[in-house]
Amino acid sequence: MKFVLFDIDGTLIDSGGAGVRSLNLAFEDMFSVRDAFSMISVAGKTDMQIMKEGLMFHGINYHNGVVPAFLKTYVKHLKANIDGSRGHVNRGVKEALDILKSNEDYILGLLTGNIEEGAYIKLETFGLGSYFDIGAFGSDDEDRNRLLPLAVEKLEKRRSIKMSFGDCVVIGDTPRDIDCAKPYGARALAVATGPFSFTELSAAGADAVFKDLSETQKFLSVLGQE
Repeated sequence: MKFVLFDIDGTLIDSGGAGVRSLNLAFEDMFSVRDAFSMISVAGKTDMQIMKEGLMFHGINYHNGVVPAFLKTYVKHLKANIDGSRGHVNRGVKEALDILKSNEDYILGLLTGNIEEGAYIKLETFGLGSYFDIGAFGSDDEDRNRLLPLAVEKLEKRRSIKMSFGDCVVIGDTPRDIDCAKPYGARALAVATGPFSFTELSAAGADAVFKDLSETQKFLSVLGQE
């Protein structure tokens, strides 16, 4: 049995910029600063890390309850601003998820920098929420490299099974997705549907790279390898 953990933004969907747009609107609401995250690199980072970097960049103390208030404001704007017509599900995603969901040899999960509430707002908007009922999120830990053990711990508690890191596969679109798998001996598969090229993802150490998940049979074949 394999635990297959998907990143969301750039991997499963293109949200049409809803995440960053909502971060900027939340910051403007709270601190009257427009486009606050325009100078902050966000690819592959957790929401918590991005928020703290934005606050620090603008000289705002992120203690004393600021972060919880910011998260609440961000979620409000994400709900209001996400629009399925401005984004899309990436090619081959639904086909691959349908096959994996129907195969008892695979357990689907999430490993994403999104906070949990934000993750499901995005997934539900694009019709993918029903595929996933477990995972690790940016709200579990702001360090993405600590998320895989948390996902495995949740799975073992829920299903009363033992899951080896060697039977975990992380699928993402950035070098950070690869980096969070490798220290534990998990496999990392990458899709070049985000900001990084096929060549860059290969150089980052992915076990396999796909242009997108429309290469369904090739993807499933690689996924099934030991």
